Amino acid sequence: MANNKTFTMLKPDSVEKGNIGAILEKITSSGFRIVAMKLTQLTTADAEAFYEIHKDRPFFADLVTYMTRGPIVAAILEKDNAVEDFRTLIGATNPAEAAEGTIRNMFADSISENAVHGSDSDENAAIEGAFHFSGREMF
Repeated sequence: MANNKTFTMLKPDSVEKGNIGAILEKITSSGFRIVAMKLTQLTTADAEAFYEIHKDRPFFADLVTYMTRGPIVAAILEKDNAVEDFRTLIGATNPAEAAEGTIRNMFADSISENAVHGSDSDENAAIEGAFHFSGREMF
């Protein structure tokens, strides 16, 4: 059975453009319940640790710069089949390829500024959620 929690981040471009409310409305109206949420800013060390899996990729430095340029909204979401359903809701990484009505189709500008992060597995959802939240911060 699939996990019922996933992790998301509304990335700096979403916060800068004032899309927090619209994106959260899209998430909650799609049946997700927010069990933890905070506005925070990643340090360079935080971003490097969070995206360590990409450290050898050519885009790593730009990714760290992008993710630290302004605040993000970190959240843990709950719903049956949360990871898969949320990945469907956010759409393809490239907003030009994202299905109509998905978050990235509606709010992203490019592959590199794609509005939102969503965990890609139940295991990563648990790891990423624990990176941002302690157990006492989840409801």
